[in-house]
Amino acid sequence: MAWDEWEQLKSESGDGQPPHMRVNQAPADGASTGRKPDLVVRQDDLGAVGHDAFVLHGDLVKKVDIAGAGMNSDHAGSTHQAASALSKYNFTMGSELMTTLTVWESQVKAIRQACAHISNHLDFSKKLHANDDAEIAAVIVRRNGSEMPVSELDKYFK
Repeated sequence: MAWDEWEQLKSESGDGQPPHMRVNQAPADGASTGRKPDLVVRQDDLGAVGHDAFVLHGDLVKKVDIAGAGMNSDHAGSTHQAASALSKYNFTMGSELMTTLTVWESQVKAIRQACAHISNHLDFSKKLHANDDAEIAAVIVRRNGSEMPVSELDKYFK
C-alpha cells in the first residue's frame, strides 16, 4: 500500500470529520459500537481473584498433604507407610494405594502451581498497568506540568 493510498483511506474513513481520541476508556453506554461492552475488569475484581488464589494455595499446602501426614523418621507419610506395609504382605491394595498417592500428589501440585501462577500474574499485571499509566501520564503533560488537552494531542495525529 502506497502512502497516498493510506492517506486517502484515512480521509474517507472520517467522512470529513476531525478525528477524536478517547483516552483510557470506551464510552460506558457503548455509543461507539452500538452495544454494551462485554468485558469489564476493575482493579478490585483482580485483587479479589488474586487473593482467593493465594488463600486457596495456602489451604492446599496445609490441608491436603496426605503424603506428609504422619511422617516417620524415613520421611514417609502414613499413607505411604500403609501402602508399603500392604505391599510387603503381597496385598494388591498396597500398590494401588501407592498409585493413588502418586496421582493425588501430582494433582494437588498442579492445582497449587495454577493458584500461584494466577495470584502472581494478577499482582504483576496490576503493577505493570499502574506503571504504564504513570508513564503515559508523565509523557502527556506540558513542560510546566499541566495536563495536555486532547485537542493539542490531536494535531500530532494529522
